[in-house]
Parts: sequence; C-alpha cells; structure tokens
Amino acid sequence: MTAWLDTLLFGIYPYICLAVFFIGSWARFDRDQYTWKSDSSQLLRTGSLRWGSNLFHIGVLFLFFGHTVGMLTPHFLYEHFMSAGAKQLMAMVSGGIAGTLGFIGLSILLHRRLSDERIRATSKVSDILILVLLWLQLALGLATIPLSAQHLDGSMMMKLAEWGQRVVTFRSGGVELLAEAGWIFKAHMFLGMSIFLIFPFTRLVHVWSGFGTLAYVLRPYQVVRARRLNLPPGHMQSQDRRA
Repeated sequence: MTAWLDTLLFGIYPYICLAVFFIGSWARFDRDQYTWKSDSSQLLRTGSLRWGSNLFHIGVLFLFFGHTVGMLTPHFLYEHFMSAGAKQLMAMVSGGIAGTLGFIGLSILLHRRLSDERIRATSKVSDILILVLLWLQLALGLATIPLSAQHLDGSMMMKLAEWGQRVVTFRSGGVELLAEAGWIFKAHMFLGMSIFLIFPFTRLVHVWSGFGTLAYVLRPYQVVRARRLNLPPGHMQSQDRRA
C-alpha cells in the first residue's frame, strides 16, 4: 500500500470518522429523538433473538472495552508487571473467546433477520448493513489471531497501540508505525473506523443510552412527601377503622 494511501486511511480518515461519530450522534439526539432507539424485533420472534443477542452483546462489550483499554493504555503503566508478549497472549486468548461468542451470536441475529419474512419486511437497509459490517469486523478480528501468533513478542501489538494513542492525542507519526502491518490488520482497523462513521445513522445510537443509564448510579434519591402534612397523628388509622 502506497504511503499516500496509508496517510489518507490511517492519518486523516480516523479524524473524519470521529468527527462524524460525535457530531452526528449529537445532531441526531437533538433533532430526531423519536428515532433514537434500538428498533427491537422481539415481538416478532423471541427464541433465537435471546440466544443471539446475549452472545453478541457479551462478546462485543468485552471486545469494545478490551480494545479501548488495551490500545489506549500507555505501555509504561503496566510494563513493570506485564511484558508486551504476555499482554498480547492474554489479548489473543480472551479476545478469541469473546470474538467467537460475538461471531456466533451475530450469525444467529443475521440469519434471523434475513430468513424470517416478517422481520425482513420491517428491517431497514441500515439494519442489515450494520449487521453485515459487524459480522465482517468480527471475522477479520478472529483472522488476526493466527497472524499475531507469528510474532508473540508483542512488537506489532505495541505499534498498533501506539498508532491509536497518537490518533486520540493528535500526535503525528502514527502512520509510519503501520508500515509492516499486514493487510488483515489494516482491513480490521479500517472497517472498525467505518463503523464509527456510520454509527449516528443506524440503530447503534442506542449504545449511548446504555452508557447514559450509568448516570442513575449518581442520581440523588427521589424524595416523596405526603400530601396530607397537617393531619393529626393516627388520622389514617381511624379512617381505616371506620371503613
């Protein structure tokens, strides 16, 4: 891949995706709150949805937080108790298990949406598109595991993590770190960024609401006051006896 294309895809494209992700999500919430939902098809067919949805969400949530922490945590914070090779091995094992669960769950959901006529009729193009893209993304992620096994010293993982850290901290030089990365790694990264790009225009926006529920943990307790504040003590008991 030529240097200018690498610069476009991994030096400029990430910022386009992040800008659309944040601004687009805010604009949709501000202008189209009635479309801010998951559009669940549970009423049409429940059985396979339960298995597919649970497996998919367990796998994807683990992968999301694992990628976020793994890529954006500087190496010096954990190098004293974990080597780069050990971190890569842990990522391969845990990511492989979570990715397999997510892949199986998403395959069930995709088959359910395409094979059931009622669900297919009520599905938007974006519903099917996002499932296909997520399915491909999980497949590419699982395909990177054999490649990672060829260099267990963690050197490539460190370069990928440094690229991510330079992107979010607006530092230059990140593209050069990907010069030796295989095309599967790059395809996985490009598709991941593309999912952020289309995120505000799909049902994925309900993910924001999931994180928003954490605010309830910090919300103060609701204070409930009786409307009959000036009644004498025992008034309600006397009414109950008369009844």
